[in-house]
Amino acid sequence: MADVKELQPYAANVEGLVSVLEDFRQTMPNPIVFKVVGYQAEAFENVSQGDAIYSRASDGKVGKAVANGTLDQATVAGFAETTKTAGQTVRVIVSGQVVAGTQTLDAGDLFFLSAASAGSITKTPPTTAGHFLTFVGEAANTSELIVRIKRPIQLG
Repeated sequence: MADVKELQPYAANVEGLVSVLEDFRQTMPNPIVFKVVGYQAEAFENVSQGDAIYSRASDGKVGKAVANGTLDQATVAGFAETTKTAGQTVRVIVSGQVVAGTQTLDAGDLFFLSAASAGSITKTPPTTAGHFLTFVGEAANTSELIVRIKRPIQLG
């Protein structure tokens, strides 16, 4: 791959930049998704790797999101990168690909925040009036979720 020189020499202009990017694209073996965006916050409760997380408005600390709670609790801020106990700092992934913890996924399936279990995701969206419908992402494979968080919609 290192000796691929399809569009060289590259012009010193926009066309050259496009040629560089096109050569780069052609030499990549597969599309790669990384954990690209995240932040750190203190957990106010124990969280496990892959848990859906919300940020408490009163102090910015994070905990397990749930679809049958308040609007704040149903607003997913990201996913816990690792398991942490209350008081520890957890990295919250908001964009990219995350390990879904103990949840088994099927590639291509769509996932929503669970109303049955705090921090969990489910393929079956909540339907109970008063609960929140929060789309969180799509399974990349059997263990990783591509994060695509949407705002919650309260069911009537």
